[in-house]
Amino acid sequence: MSRPPPTPPRRGPPGRHFAAEIAAALAEGHTVQEMRLRLTLGDVSALKRDGSLAVSDISFVGGEMRFLGVLVEAGGIPESKLDREPPVG
Repeated sequence: MSRPPPTPPRRGPPGRHFAAEIAAALAEGHTVQEMRLRLTLGDVSALKRDGSLAVSDISFVGGEMRFLGVLVEAGGIPESKLDREPPVG
């Protein structure tokens, strides 16, 4: 019987982790408009419940969730990541 792949080590709260990634991307010259924060459903839930974040860090406008101005896409991926390139299409 084969074993499932090992679970990657937890990187801490997604808010703190991705705030640092977004800040680094902005410092490299990327804009919030060209970035997408693709999160697992678990990380979306954790982000929404993170009491250490400022109320202004997360917004819900026009049916979209944004974190620090970056559009959040929820679910459909095995691991959360920050895409730094504009979407194609």
